Amino acid sequence: MDIVRRIGEADINRRKILTTAAYSVAAAALPLGFAQAAEAQDRGARAGSRRVGTEDIATVRHMLGAFTAIDERQGGQHGRSAVVQYLRSDVADITRAARDSDRVDALTAAAAVTYLCGWKAYDAGEHGLSQRYYLQAFGLTREADNPLQSAWLLRIMAHNGLDIHRPEHTLALAENALTMATGRAGPGLLSLFVICHARALGRAGRGAEAAAEIRRAQDLAMRGEAETEELPFWAALSGAPRAAVASHTAKTFRSLKDHANAERQYAAAARGYGRPADGKSRITALSLAWQGEEQAKQGHLEQACGTWAKALGLFDGVYSVRAAKQVAGIRRQLGTFERRGIAAAGQLDERARTWQLAHA
Repeated sequence: MDIVRRIGEADINRRKILTTAAYSVAAAALPLGFAQAAEAQDRGARAGSRRVGTEDIATVRHMLGAFTAIDERQGGQHGRSAVVQYLRSDVADITRAARDSDRVDALTAAAAVTYLCGWKAYDAGEHGLSQRYYLQAFGLTREADNPLQSAWLLRIMAHNGLDIHRPEHTLALAENALTMATGRAGPGLLSLFVICHARALGRAGRGAEAAAEIRRAQDLAMRGEAETEELPFWAALSGAPRAAVASHTAKTFRSLKDHANAERQYAAAARGYGRPADGKSRITALSLAWQGEEQAKQGHLEQACGTWAKALGLFDGVYSVRAAKQVAGIRRQLGTFERRGIAAAGQLDERARTWQLAHA
């Protein structure tokens, strides 16, 4: 946990050498050779004489759930320092002091909190820092000998590379994640690995294979729902697999320039993530914003304005670089719409400008 502590300290203090670090293609390949992840495994002496047990680890999981709920509702910038501080103090101490019988559970929980710190860095547009958190989380899952959670981190790193348009190694990461999860994950959880593979295949230009994996992921997600599958706590925090499958299906179709199917899948994702009261404001709003983009690409400009209006309503109170970029992108397109005489564009642009001022 010493490396995690140091990363967290740099994050808290906003040290530019780390927080502005670039995403590394070389580092993206490290998990593919598990031996290189050894530096992330801190097997040092336990802290002091304190010993912790199941109740302490349950508290970490409870806090993780609370922090994740806030993140989903109000964006990664809200409470970010609190999460990082919690990781580098309480979580690190509990992991070091855990009894041998509880150490695996402590490491698993610590990996999940480390991942959340990485996710918050990603939502802030700090991709080099995010990648470093993900690598350390992966190292903790390896130390815990939890191959399914290790696969989950590989999956996350594949999506991360695809999201920031650095696809090097992403297909290998997705394939390794799927191989590790097969036989260990139930159908709903497995669907998330399959759709990640589909997305990486689509980005690699292998459209027919991607389409086949999309169908398999959709079938698996429906099976998981029918069987009321119970997900591991670190996976359940992300919400229903079926909504995530729809979201990544949309991204796959988008990379294949199939805008009609991408639009439909973004709409399905927004429905699947639920109402604002369900606590998924950011991802629902992002799904609607992306749906509006796909409508605009098909020339459905009035529809796009209506969809973006819904997204803006859900973005209210969300502090996220991803949200800010989407609103800025919406405004750029609305400028073109106004010049083409779309009546709704001017009023919507004013709403978007007001949002930017309030969320600067």
